[in-house]
Amino acid sequence: MNFCSFHHESMVWQQKARLRIDSESDDGPFQVLICWQCEDAACAAACPVEAIILDQQTGAWVVQEDICVGCGECVTACPYGAMYLDETRGVSIKCDLCQGAPECALLCPTKAISLERVI
Repeated sequence: MNFCSFHHESMVWQQKARLRIDSESDDGPFQVLICWQCEDAACAAACPVEAIILDQQTGAWVVQEDICVGCGECVTACPYGAMYLDETRGVSIKCDLCQGAPECALLCPTKAISLERVI
């Protein structure tokens, strides 16, 4: 998560990461909350200003922050809890696959994170 926030925000700050770890307690069970890059993205469909677009090159749904109005409709619509509202900037954030080279997967010291295309 720290790689993610540093890549996107130039700071190590868990709340600015595009993926989150959720658990019932400190001992788990743990669940990763990250964008599934859905074929029919509910977040994009819910966006009233069409700020979430599909990047044809990477296959990732991307929030165009200059268009996003921060209404949170995409956050509510995401069935996986993988959209977050950055209240400081007033925009939604989500995993954008780091333009096709996800930092979390590239820098994970145990290689527990990988990027795979599921068909």
